[in-house]
Amino acid sequence: MTTSHSRSILVLGGARSGKSHFAETMARDTGFDRVYLATGRAWDDEMRARIETHKADRADGGWTTHEEPLDLIGALRALDRPGRVILVDCLTLWVTNLMMEEGRDVDAEGAALAAMLAELQATVIFVSNEVGLGIVPENRMARAFRDHAGRLHQSIAAQVAEVYFVAAGLPLKMKG
Repeated sequence: MTTSHSRSILVLGGARSGKSHFAETMARDTGFDRVYLATGRAWDDEMRARIETHKADRADGGWTTHEEPLDLIGALRALDRPGRVILVDCLTLWVTNLMMEEGRDVDAEGAALAAMLAELQATVIFVSNEVGLGIVPENRMARAFRDHAGRLHQSIAAQVAEVYFVAAGLPLKMKG
């Protein structure tokens, strides 16, 4: 296990597990300037509605929202400063976006993200879907997605100070 030199946190959980709410509460509790870094893309009407719901949930909560579906490292560097907490929601949507782009090396970009965490002055809270707990997906792309996400989670977990797993709205502290 790698020793963390980061102020970052990883929050994992399944769909509708309460992980985003838990991460948002953690961010608010820091008392820092809050930035919400959204990675989602509105591929269809249902996803557009989800994005709008998330925006509405934060409308009057003191958040500044930035959207960056691909250049997560660049966005973190641009937003980084002491006294700030950056909530990245979510890493699995970022993996999806990278997989949908021609010529992107998902594993290399994930490794670069993990490697740069120690450089950041802000506290970063990553939210991600744990997708490796179910059955083996039936198609190649879904298996690749699961594998990319699993490797990314391991890389990020090795670098962050704390890791939580959320199920049924209940957080389990796994590291830190």
